[in-house]
Amino acid sequence: MKASPKKLLATLRGVRQERPPLWLMRQAGRYLPEYRALRETKGGFLELCYDPEAAAEVTLQPIRRFGFDGSILFSDILVIPHALGQHLWFEVGEGPRLAPPLVDSALASLEAASERLDPVYATVARVAAALPRETTFLGFAGSPWTVATYMVAGQGSKDQAAARRMAFGDPAAFEAIIDAIVELTVTYLAGQIENGVDAVQLFDSWAGSLSPAQYEQWVIAPNAEIVRRLRTLHPDTPIIGFPKGAGGKLRAYADETGVDAIGIDETVDPAWADAALPAHLPVQGNLDPLALVAGGAALDTAIDRILAAFPDRPHIFNLGHGIVPDTPIAHVEHLIKRVRGG
Repeated sequence: MKASPKKLLATLRGVRQERPPLWLMRQAGRYLPEYRALRETKGGFLELCYDPEAAAEVTLQPIRRFGFDGSILFSDILVIPHALGQHLWFEVGEGPRLAPPLVDSALASLEAASERLDPVYATVARVAAALPRETTFLGFAGSPWTVATYMVAGQGSKDQAAARRMAFGDPAAFEAIIDAIVELTVTYLAGQIENGVDAVQLFDSWAGSLSPAQYEQWVIAPNAEIVRRLRTLHPDTPIIGFPKGAGGKLRAYADETGVDAIGIDETVDPAWADAALPAHLPVQGNLDPLALVAGGAALDTAIDRILAAFPDRPHIFNLGHGIVPDTPIAHVEHLIKRVRGG
């Protein structure tokens, strides 16, 4: 059988490459002038996410410009609460809002609207048909704990206090929210796979805000359930877990969730991760997004340190979190050249 040209997909399946494949979280976004120009014509962010033609174009923009090894679907983690029945909108300069916040309202009061996900599936199909054959197409969803923090508070927060209070004070109600998110997330990711993505990533952006016992209950257990159920539906599709802020709990996450690869954020020493994580588990990361903004010697040193940290392990080069809007394009070009050995 002829080998697949998709180096990133092969890496997720455990095949180490001579030079690591490369993509960047939030690579389709505001640092690109072509994105800003399209965004101006489409109005709000949510309208852009739900316009398959425009969302597909945004997804493809960084592939055309940079030739990354992976293309990640342009969407948002909050389409799940929107499909569960919360009203979703984005306040300019302030971020997302969800109503009613579940700190004041019961999950049972929401009227699910799963058809709100249909435009995302249409975007996936468009992108899958247009990507170069060597590019791995990545779908994604927010992990249940992170999505629940927004659903409970009705917006983002620095310490996720509303969700943490509910998890302590009314664990049955909070578990019902988590269970609903798990159920729809499995359906959602399966729909992305069925429309053409090659692999999926679970983003747990607020995993670092929990105590060890709560981390086991609200991060590891729900993600493990998603992985288990998705694998019964699509056993050949790799799953990347990204528990931002997990730190020393990364090993437990890797062991207990069953993900095929693990993303590490910029606070993790990559050499420690290589020593601590299960042998041969593919690792993704973990350049500090601000090192990419800074450029120069600081960027080169950081790149070289990450490249040296994984001498035998399958590795995907990425940021430790999303690219920031003021990132110079020349620095991205330099990063690609450096990682690819040019």
